Amino acid sequence: MDRKLLLIILDGVPWRNFRRLFGNLEGWVDSGEARVWKLRAGLPSTSASCYASIHTGVTPQEHGCTGNGNVFRLSHKDVFSQVREAGGVTGAVAHSFWSQFFNRHPFDYVRDVEYDEPDSKTINHGRFHTMTGYGKTNQMTPCDVDLFATLTNMCLRFGLDYGLLHTSTLDSMGHRFFHDCEEMDHACFVMDEMLAPFIPRWRQLGYEVIVTADHGQDERGHHGGRGALQQETALYYFGDAEGPEADTAIDQLQLAPTILDRTGAPVAATMTAQPFLK
Repeated sequence: MDRKLLLIILDGVPWRNFRRLFGNLEGWVDSGEARVWKLRAGLPSTSASCYASIHTGVTPQEHGCTGNGNVFRLSHKDVFSQVREAGGVTGAVAHSFWSQFFNRHPFDYVRDVEYDEPDSKTINHGRFHTMTGYGKTNQMTPCDVDLFATLTNMCLRFGLDYGLLHTSTLDSMGHRFFHDCEEMDHACFVMDEMLAPFIPRWRQLGYEVIVTADHGQDERGHHGGRGALQQETALYYFGDAEGPEADTAIDQLQLAPTILDRTGAPVAATMTAQPFLK
């Protein structure tokens, strides 16, 4: 593997909330330690469909996941499988959909909530949560600082070459309170503050870091369809690569080949979008 990389997905954060409310991330942009671009999700801009596209590099119309109610073991090659093909070690701290897409389906609460499988052809080290019982009155989301710490623990214990972290806290808050409110402002502020101490630590461990979201959310906390608020989010990059001009909009399908190109893993033939980092 040429380099190590961590992908941090903060579910359901529209472009305007990233740029307005994440003071630490924006401070690193101002200092030159990070770069930021607009990223546009595909359609449907639904969580599960976006997760599948982020890691396979193909559209929902091709991989077949049409929404959160249609989750299955995907057949396309993905970021995890390609990193493993190159001999790298992979890990994920994420919602159980990721395990179902890229490791095993259906999800077994006992077997799959935590596993270490050095011989896996996809995810070697998994720490998953299901959010079973999720609703507006109870988000069922883990504490984000615990998730960030768990990923860091895995990096230190297992020497991950590629690690994914996914948290649904802000997506759940957006569905509950919508976006133009005190509760959402505070939730974004807390996420930014919790994430911030881990980024320098990950960089010191030798990782390039990408922080982004799977999709945005509109004024009523909705996503799934077309529109800037639903589809557009931000992508922050911490690393030494050269990227496009600041006003470039990155297609979500470019994430998979970019991650593989940076780590030195083979890009699958099905991943036809061009990497955005060089």
